[in-house]
Amino acid sequence: MGQRIPRPNGGKKVKLDLTSTKINQLLGRKELKFRVDEHATPNRIEVRREIAVVMRTEPEKVIVRELNTKSGSRVVTGVAHVYNDVATLEKVEQKYIIARNTGIKEAPKTKEKTTE
Repeated sequence: MGQRIPRPNGGKKVKLDLTSTKINQLLGRKELKFRVDEHATPNRIEVRREIAVVMRTEPEKVIVRELNTKSGSRVVTGVAHVYNDVATLEKVEQKYIIARNTGIKEAPKTKEKTTE
């Protein structure tokens, strides 16, 4: 039998509260503002997973745009977008934001030398 991989944050669920929801039909997404009460700042993958559970969708359709922590506070606020489909997400969102949310690092850009 394979080993069980522990969830980040000690296997605890993130305490997420949605503060506002706006439907943007033009871009095919829901724009969410949320609040998280945690001892430590959760990473984007944990927040993304929890938003997918709350919104009843796949994590691949969720992008966490912002995570803001106030100094001396246990409250994290943020903004997330939940898309209707992955194709729309890839058209609308910037590549570095997608890379930040998936944990996949982009290939470094190299400057080509021009010879004259």
